[in-house]
Amino acid sequence: MSSLGKLDPVLEAAGLRSPGAISVSRSFDIVIAILAIFVIAGSFHIHFMLLAGDWDFWVDWKDRQYWVTVTPIMAIAFPAAAQAWLWQKFRLPVGATLTIVCLIMAEWITRYFAFWGWVHFPMTLTWPATLIPSALLLDAVLMLTRSWLMTAIFGGWAFGLVFYPSNWPMLAAYRLPAEHMGQMATVGDLIGYHYVRSATPEYLRFIERGTLRTFGGESSVIASFFTAFVCSMVYMLFWFIGTVASTIKYIPNGLKKHMGMENKKFEDSWKREAQVGGAKK
Repeated sequence: MSSLGKLDPVLEAAGLRSPGAISVSRSFDIVIAILAIFVIAGSFHIHFMLLAGDWDFWVDWKDRQYWVTVTPIMAIAFPAAAQAWLWQKFRLPVGATLTIVCLIMAEWITRYFAFWGWVHFPMTLTWPATLIPSALLLDAVLMLTRSWLMTAIFGGWAFGLVFYPSNWPMLAAYRLPAEHMGQMATVGDLIGYHYVRSATPEYLRFIERGTLRTFGGESSVIASFFTAFVCSMVYMLFWFIGTVASTIKYIPNGLKKHMGMENKKFEDSWKREAQVGGAKK
């Protein structure tokens, strides 16, 4: 109801004319919103777990080359699709932040109850990376430019470039040098040595000897710029996917005559209500 006691035109158009019906409609909206949050969190977490996987599970896997490259590229898919839906349908520039917050929530639930509560891996070994600063920048660019292309170019680059600096305050303590059996390692490596996991790849300890070391030793900087470029391309692809997936298509109802919807009187009253509603607007 409005402040003057008149019925909200939106509610009236939806056929909600009683306080009880309005209350039920609001409760139904809340239930749908809660379910949507859990669906986004679950589906995004599965997508991220399968594609980014162990690089975000273990602190000794958070290296300066593959972790910096793989994680943002895999993480920008859902935010791009969500932005396409929320921006085109509702003009809400919150798609990236919403999906990333859902992902972080699902990851912390998994880390606490599965990694720590079930198999007793310490949180210092299994903490998830944060992508919230990247998501905020992506939404901010969309809000300011109001263009998906500008968001793909500038927001996609910002999403990839900001990832490593935003995680460095949490990661720096695990990059301190330490000695292990006469060999130099890091604090993160020592934690990984003491909590042995299955299927630890052999290349992990030699990851710093890759070809990116020829660029002045700053492999993380080169990896971040490469990630930013790929994030821009992936954003364009999933914006298109989100646009197609959120397009409403109507299928002709072949059972209209059995539902009373081919009644001439019913159709006339329906058209009359539509005309009255348009005149009021």
